[in-house]
Amino acid sequence: MSPDAIPVSAGVRDWRSWPRRFGHLWTRSLRFRTLALTLGLTALTILVSMVWMALAIQNELFESRVQQAREAAWDATRSAQVRLDATVVSNDPAVLQDVVTDLRDVEFRQAATSMLAMYRVDPEPLPGAPQSFEQGGLTEALLTDGLRDTVRRDSSLQWWQSIGLAAEDGGTVPGVVVGQQLVLPEAGAYELYFAYDLAGEARTLQFVQLTLWGVGSVLVVLIGAISWIVLRSVTVPIAQAAETSATLAAGELSVRLPVRGQDEFAVLGRSFNAMADSIEAQIKELADLSLVQQRFVSDVSHELRTPLTTIRLAADMIFDQRDAFDAATGRAAELLHAQVQRFETLLGDLLEISRYDAGSVQLELEATSLAHLAEDVIASMQQLAEQHGSDVRLVAPGGYAPVEMDPRRIRRILRNLLGNAIEHGEGRPIVVTVDSDQRAVAVGVRDFGMGMSAADAERVFDRFWRADPSRKRTIGGTGLGLSIALGDARLHGGTLAVWSAPGRGTHFVLTLPRDGADIGDTSPIALDPGDDDIAPYDALGATRPIDVVPGATGAIGTAGPAGPMGVAR
Repeated sequence: MSPDAIPVSAGVRDWRSWPRRFGHLWTRSLRFRTLALTLGLTALTILVSMVWMALAIQNELFESRVQQAREAAWDATRSAQVRLDATVVSNDPAVLQDVVTDLRDVEFRQAATSMLAMYRVDPEPLPGAPQSFEQGGLTEALLTDGLRDTVRRDSSLQWWQSIGLAAEDGGTVPGVVVGQQLVLPEAGAYELYFAYDLAGEARTLQFVQLTLWGVGSVLVVLIGAISWIVLRSVTVPIAQAAETSATLAAGELSVRLPVRGQDEFAVLGRSFNAMADSIEAQIKELADLSLVQQRFVSDVSHELRTPLTTIRLAADMIFDQRDAFDAATGRAAELLHAQVQRFETLLGDLLEISRYDAGSVQLELEATSLAHLAEDVIASMQQLAEQHGSDVRLVAPGGYAPVEMDPRRIRRILRNLLGNAIEHGEGRPIVVTVDSDQRAVAVGVRDFGMGMSAADAERVFDRFWRADPSRKRTIGGTGLGLSIALGDARLHGGTLAVWSAPGRGTHFVLTLPRDGADIGDTSPIALDPGDDDIAPYDALGATRPIDVVPGATGAIGTAGPAGPMGVAR
């Protein structure tokens, strides 16, 4: 399991990982992103609709019930007032009291409620006036002062107010109280209130709300399931196309998309398969041509070795006798000897390239110190460097411990890099750096010559490529050295990188892994040298042989103005 992998159970328990997991799915899964958007927007739409419908139904139920209560209270009050207006009291309080009792038993029942109360408006006692009464649980404590003041002040209008009524279980249920004045003959005005219980409407509203939320939840689930089915029918072909494309890009040219039906995905599948067939045919044709080319180069190179050996022997004999010839013939003998050597080198490089193309190159590994190998290469090319006026300096803080490598191939890489640095270094100092860390060893070759542009640096490892075709080779290169060097580096599992800038020079860095470790793009030596210049290296003086200090990993010795200087590590 990779370090980033998280078990499902652990991911569910650890809520802190949810945002990261959600973000990972959001960016990597089109199906999840589309489904999440669909469910989110659908749930939001249904939520807004449900809330709006619930509020609308609640308002409609409340207003309808209040209107019914007001109409019932108005009819009961008007009927009672008509009867009171027709009653002849004749200064007999008992008659008026009997009328009020009859109103409670007959007219007030038209209000469709048993909760009522009647209070005399004038607080001054009046002999013979009916007493105030309360019935059905409606008490003066339930009536607000504002409502009572309004009813007392205006005798022609009806007023109502929402109140909380006591329930049988000790709780409170919503209700409404309707009040207006009732005028009794010879007794004056009375406040008449009817209270109505809205518990039934509350239960109806609760049932409607639960129904709405249940229907909304079912709709979200159904829409999510439908969206999942639709998305799966769309994203599965897309995922198959992506997987097939990746497999095709990985080199499996025979893979194809399954084609079903006649819809747009079927058209896409047929077009993709036709493209894959064309690519496979072209790649096979190019592979056949490449194989023919490799065989041709290999066969020609091998066939040329025998006549070239004869020519080289004859050229060597003529070259050895050049002093006996006249000046022109002697010069021709020297040119013939040099070109035959160059031709032999070119033929060897062509054979090596053909081996790389055929995949038949084998490493001959030995435990070798890269620092000492670099010193040997510098010593072998010292004369060439002096001819070009270049001073080669070795800086080796590391790289002394033996590492498994093919010393012949690494030596060839270093000779090629150092030869290029001498040829293009413009007679300036050349710095060879060797260093190491726990994972790799590396060697860098830095010159301070004319340098190259970024576009030229990208093509520097191409076969037979030259940054300046008009410039002559002064050390007999074939144009295949860097290409072979890159192949040797990759054969070791290492890297060969280049940095260059016009007017600042060039820096090649060869990095080799220790014990087959994966080094990626890292190296003990930085590829970009930064803002360095020649001045710090001038103080080092000419390079001297490395003196290994007993017990130390490695040391370098340089001679400067103050004499020999040793640096151990």
